[in-house]
Amino acid sequence: MSVSIYNNSSFTDSPYGLKLQQTFTASSSSVVIPTGINRVYAVVIGGGGAGSTTTTGGGGGGGAGGYSAGWTYASTSVTVATAVAGTSTAGAGATGNSSIYGMVMAGGGAGGSTTVSSAAAGATTVTTSATSTASYTGAPGIVGGQQIGYASSGGSFVGAPGVSTSSGAGSSTVTGTVTAQPGGRGLICGGGGAAGTSGTGTGGKGGDGDFYNGGTVTGGLGLTFGGGSGGAGISSNGYPNGSPAGTATGVLNNGGQGGDGGGGGGGASTGGTAGSGGRGEVRLYY
Repeated sequence: MSVSIYNNSSFTDSPYGLKLQQTFTASSSSVVIPTGINRVYAVVIGGGGAGSTTTTGGGGGGGAGGYSAGWTYASTSVTVATAVAGTSTAGAGATGNSSIYGMVMAGGGAGGSTTVSSAAAGATTVTTSATSTASYTGAPGIVGGQQIGYASSGGSFVGAPGVSTSSGAGSSTVTGTVTAQPGGRGLICGGGGAAGTSGTGTGGKGGDGDFYNGGTVTGGLGLTFGGGSGGAGISSNGYPNGSPAGTATGVLNNGGQGGDGGGGGGGASTGGTAGSGGRGEVRLYY
């Protein structure tokens, strides 16, 4: 008889049977590790990239923050990526910040692109095809859209799946019925792209994660709709379009904020405010 790992108590998400002892959502210079523990297992999440906005059409969503994990020496300080804000200024979104504990580092997601391209996960620059040089225990970066990787690359219309995923691209079509591209599915997910059109516009949905989902998307007629929603973070759902600062409602051509723990922000349509990237996170097991 087969046994599912999902309901078998012999299996656990904790590495090597260790327990999650501390979770950091902000930087600290006073990390306390019990005496006698010289090595800890760290899971480190970079910040999500912010979405982008354009004067006409739709901006792309931001890529998910990178994921890294491994053993490291016990350190008294931790750097956790702060959220990067989406703006109403046309142009590429802000790249997410890095998170670091000891020797384990995760890069931030690339900011949303104003071209019809998705933004890479865990990237160190806003170049859509770049991937993190510090993704999961040194796994190599992947270049080229739709390839599955620990930090998925950008460049294609739809966000590529992976551990950390790339975002959905925005749409350059400004008339007719338009639906923008969604973020990729994974553990930490990129935001959805935006659709700015004089017709009916529906933004792309932020990527759904293993534990949390991307924000919902509301579409409608005219230029006041079409924002993409935020991607799922490792700790919370992404926010719906209309909520770039994490509020529940707003103008629906705004992008949604990425979820806590690396979610990418959603793109904004036609002069809206792009969604902010989700903050990073560090978890320590021992």
